[in-house]
Amino acid sequence: MRTIKRRAALAALAAAAASTLFAGTASAQQTMTLRLHQMLPPQATIPAKAIVPWAQKVEAESGGRIKIQLFHAMQLGGAPPQLFDQARDGVVDITWTVLGYTPGRFNKSEVFELPFMSGSAEQSSRAFQEYVEKFAADEFKDVKLIAVHTHGPGLFHTKAPVTGLESLRGMKVRGGSRIINNMLTKLGANPVGMPVPAVTEALSKGVIDGTTIPWEVTPALKVSELVKNHTTFAGQQGLYTQTFAFSMNRSAYDKLPADLKKVIDNNSGIETAAMFGRAMDEGDKVGRAIAEKAGNNIVALDVAETQRWRRTAGTVETDWVNEMKGKNIDGAKLASEARALIAKYSK
Repeated sequence: MRTIKRRAALAALAAAAASTLFAGTASAQQTMTLRLHQMLPPQATIPAKAIVPWAQKVEAESGGRIKIQLFHAMQLGGAPPQLFDQARDGVVDITWTVLGYTPGRFNKSEVFELPFMSGSAEQSSRAFQEYVEKFAADEFKDVKLIAVHTHGPGLFHTKAPVTGLESLRGMKVRGGSRIINNMLTKLGANPVGMPVPAVTEALSKGVIDGTTIPWEVTPALKVSELVKNHTTFAGQQGLYTQTFAFSMNRSAYDKLPADLKKVIDNNSGIETAAMFGRAMDEGDKVGRAIAEKAGNNIVALDVAETQRWRRTAGTVETDWVNEMKGKNIDGAKLASEARALIAKYSK
């Protein structure tokens, strides 16, 4: 009788262990669906050439256990300036957005927006990723940061040609951040702040006379159809750049099993930043080619004229450094560190 009871008890224990093991295996094999929200139409450069490939790579490397649901052009609601907080607060799981849309929040990261700071998007994106990891990680402590990056050289796209500083004066020009708007003011324009998805309507309705954006986003916004003049600058550096963050909700990341966290980790950091930057650089070529094919007027300012712009815009950096002092941030040191990292990755 005792033997029968012992066998029954052992069988029950074995069944319980098997049940626990099965449950653990089932949990480990569970599919995790992550919702990714961003501001641009799916055919735009970053969605098509960076976000979608990134999502496909994550899904493949997870063996299909991570599924990425893509929501483009603010399909889940809200406005572009709310995207970072949507990831932080768990409204969605992952977002891609422009840091400059939330003024004064990413103070140390703003240094990459200063005039004539950088050129190639891939090179400056590598530099920006390392910079954030070393000097500005605290600005992203509330999310799992996948990557940060920049776009390529910023330039003007205008209804009337900008051939020098004088021709910009009084022109209503869209700016994408407070740093860029301050630069536009110094250069004599009337800045109009707005997220990039609003540019098409603003140009078509005459709300603005022109916009500052890189070449890569012009096709998605139909800019080369709405304006016929584009102004570029001499040298390797563009007039400005903007900074972007690709972020994941911290709790959504923490809930992943260790092997799936590793998949996200393996697709985060400097190589991911570089991939986004590369997409921007390739998109710049496409955008410019469209404007050239349309017969648009592409003004290339010479070295002497570019130097005038550099001198005038240079006071923006002084303003920023002085403002950072009031926040106990050594802006001059950060600007020096940023330039050193851009030089490092530009070799």
